[in-house]
Amino acid sequence: MGQEYRHIGKAVARKDARDIVTGRARYIDDVKLPGMLYGKVLRSPYPHAAIESINTKRAEKYPGVKAVLTWENVPGWSDGTPRHRPLLDRKVRFVGDAVALVAAETTRIAQEALERIEVVYEKLPAVFDVEQAIGPEAPQIYAQFPNNIFPRGIRAFGPKALQEVVMGDVEQGFGQADFIAEGTAAYENIPNPLPPEPPGVIVQWEGDNQLTVYTGAQSVVMMRNFGQIFLNFVDIRAIGVQCGGSYGTKGSPILLMGYAAALSKAAGRPVKVYYTKEEHFGAWRLRLGSRVHARVGIKKDGTITAVSGQWLVDTGASSEIAQGQIAVGCGEAQLILRCPNWRLQPHLVCTNRNQSGAVRGFGGLELKSAFLPILNMALEKAGIDPFAFFKKNYIKAGDGYFWRDGKWWVYGGIDYTKAMEKGAEVFGWNDRWKGWLRPTAVRGPKRTGVGVGVHGNADVGEDPSEARVRLNPDATVVIHSCVSESGTGQRTSLCKMVAEILNLDLEKVHMTPPDTLVNPYDFGLTGSRGTYAIGSAVIAAAEQARTRLLQLAAPVLGAAPEDLDTRDGRIYPQGREEKAIPWVRAIGIERTVSGEGRFETDFTLANLMMIFAEVEVDVETGKTELLRVVAATDCGQIIDPLSLEGQLYGALGAAGIDTALFEESVLDPTTGRLLACNMMDYKWRTFQELPEFHNVILETPMPSHRFKAIGVGEISSAPGPSAVLMAVSNAIGQRLTDYPATPDKILKALGRV
Repeated sequence: MGQEYRHIGKAVARKDARDIVTGRARYIDDVKLPGMLYGKVLRSPYPHAAIESINTKRAEKYPGVKAVLTWENVPGWSDGTPRHRPLLDRKVRFVGDAVALVAAETTRIAQEALERIEVVYEKLPAVFDVEQAIGPEAPQIYAQFPNNIFPRGIRAFGPKALQEVVMGDVEQGFGQADFIAEGTAAYENIPNPLPPEPPGVIVQWEGDNQLTVYTGAQSVVMMRNFGQIFLNFVDIRAIGVQCGGSYGTKGSPILLMGYAAALSKAAGRPVKVYYTKEEHFGAWRLRLGSRVHARVGIKKDGTITAVSGQWLVDTGASSEIAQGQIAVGCGEAQLILRCPNWRLQPHLVCTNRNQSGAVRGFGGLELKSAFLPILNMALEKAGIDPFAFFKKNYIKAGDGYFWRDGKWWVYGGIDYTKAMEKGAEVFGWNDRWKGWLRPTAVRGPKRTGVGVGVHGNADVGEDPSEARVRLNPDATVVIHSCVSESGTGQRTSLCKMVAEILNLDLEKVHMTPPDTLVNPYDFGLTGSRGTYAIGSAVIAAAEQARTRLLQLAAPVLGAAPEDLDTRDGRIYPQGREEKAIPWVRAIGIERTVSGEGRFETDFTLANLMMIFAEVEVDVETGKTELLRVVAATDCGQIIDPLSLEGQLYGALGAAGIDTALFEESVLDPTTGRLLACNMMDYKWRTFQELPEFHNVILETPMPSHRFKAIGVGEISSAPGPSAVLMAVSNAIGQRLTDYPATPDKILKALGRV
C-alpha cells in the first residue's frame, strides 16, 4: 500500500454525482439557445455512388425550413488525415454518407424536408474487403489515393511520426530462431462501443470569423484545434457540457460541427445537430478493421528473435485519425515484445464500409487482437506457457522503443512482474493451464478453457497540459483546467489531488467548466493521460499556489514560509496550530493567490493490463459462456478506488472482451448496410449475463509525480479479446484466428457444419 493520505486512495462520492442522479447535469440535448434551429442530414442508401442530380426546391419551400445545403452550395471545408473528406461531396462512399443538410424550426420539420429532396444516383462498384480494395480491379474510392491506400504519417505527431516498426535484421533473426510460426489473423468485426448518448453539437456564429460550439465531446480543446483546421481557421470557442460515457469515441465530433456550422452560417441562427440512435449506429465512427499476415521467430527459452509482417488496416470510407492509431499501435506492440528484429509494415486501406475513427484502445487493441493469435502459434510450437512468456517479455526499465512520434524512448517505470504474478495467483493460472489447445475440464459436451492477454501504453504521458489553481480568501479553491467529464470521475480525482496538497475538505475545491475561452490548454482525456499528464499540471499549480500563500502569511506569523503549514483554510507554524490564522489574514479580501502548472510530453512511462479469462464452450451447439475474468494491473497509487474499479470493469463493455464472443456490427456485403442499427438487434451483455470478475490492483510507487500514480483506464479492455479467443481455442482444441468466436465458427472449426 502507498502513503496514508487524507483524500487520495479514499472512496468518495463524485462531485457531479448529485447533479447526474437528480437530472441537473446538462447534456447536449438539454441545451437550448434563443432562436435555435435543428439540423438533419440526408444520407446515402448506397455504399458507392455519384450524385447525378439533386433537387431541393420542395424542401426549401416547406414551411419552417430555413436552410438547405448540398455539395453545390456548402462551404468548401474538408476533414480527415490528410484532409480529403469534403463536408458534402458529389460522391458518396458508404451507406449513411451525407448527401444534403437541412435546418428547420423543429426536428420533425427538418426530417419531413429531407423526404422532399429528390436525388438521382449513379451507382458505382463498391468494395468491402481490404485485400480486394488494394487489388488491381478494385473501384477507386478517392482519385487522389491510388489503390485505395492512404498515406501514412500524421503531422500532429511530428515530422517523424511512427509509420512502421523496422529495426535490426529480421532474416538474421529468423536464422537464430528454434521455431518459426506464420499465419493470418483478423479483428475485423467493426464493433461499435456506442456510448449511451449519441453525439451532438450546437453552433452559433458570433461574427464572420468567430463561432461558439457547445459539445459533449471528450476534449473541447480538440474541438477547437481540429475544428479550426476543418473550418479554415476560424476563431472557435468550444464549451463542454456533460459528456457521459465516451469509450474513446467522443473525442471531437468535428464533422457534426461542420454540418451545424454550415447550416448556421446559411440560416443566420444557431443550429443543433444531434444524431438519432440509428444514426449513431449507422453513420458514426466505428473501430478500425485489422488483418495481420505475420511471421514470428522464437527460441526454446521464449526469446523472440524476429517479427515480420503486413498489417492491413481498414479505415472504411475515410481516415479520421487512423494514421495516429497506427503509430500508437506500432509503439504498443514493442511494449509487449522485447525483440531486436522487426519489419512490421502497416497499410491503411479505404473501403466502402462506414468510416472509422478514434475508439478506446486507439490502434493497439486492433493490432494486438489480430497479431497475438499468430504469436500464440509460435508459443505453441515452442511449448511455452503464454503467461510466462508475457511476464518475461513485457517492457522492463532500461528497455527502449520507438513511440508514436518516431523517437526512441527508454522506459523508466516500474517492473510489472508482481502485478502479473498476483493476477495469475488469484485466477489460479498454474492449476488451470493444461497446455495449448487443451481444455481445463470436460463435462459431457461442455469444455472449459483459459487464456491470457496483455496490453500497455506509453501515451499516459502524451501531449502537454496546463492548469491554474486559484486560492480565494474564504479558503475555497478553483482549478482552471479544460477537462471534460467523460464518465471516469477524472474531474473529481483532480479535485482530490488539490485538496490533498492544500489540506482542505474536498467540498472546498471546485473546477471550472470546460471552456476554451477561460481555461488554459489541455489536450483532453485520452490514452489514460488524466492521472499523469493532467494530474502533473494540476499538482504543480497547486504546489505553487500553496508556496505563494505561505509566503504571504510568513510576515504576519513572523516565521519563514518553509516553517509554515496549512490545514482547513488556516495557516500556522508547524507544530503550533494554536497560532493559526485564516487564509483571509494572509491574502486580504481584495486578492486571490494563483499558481500555474504545465506538463510536457513524456513517453518514458507505460501502464499495464493483464487479463485472464475462463470460458465454457458447448461443442454440440457452439455456445460460449464467459465464466470468469481477472484483470491485473499496478497503478502506482490509487487516486479514487471506485473510479478505478469501474474503469477495470469496463473491460467487458466498450467494445472490449465481448468482441471476442458476440459483439459486432454485421455488414451486408450485397448492400453495404449494417444490419444491426438498433438496440434490439445489436447484441449486448445484460446484467444477468455478467461473469465473475476480479480486479487485482497493486500500488508500487511510479516515478510520475507527487502521488506516484499512473492511469490505467483506457487500456482496461484491450487485452480482453485475445485472452478470450485463446481460451475458446484451448477449450475446443482448435485454433481460431478471427473474431468473434460465434457458434457457427466454433462448429465449423470442429467440423460439425
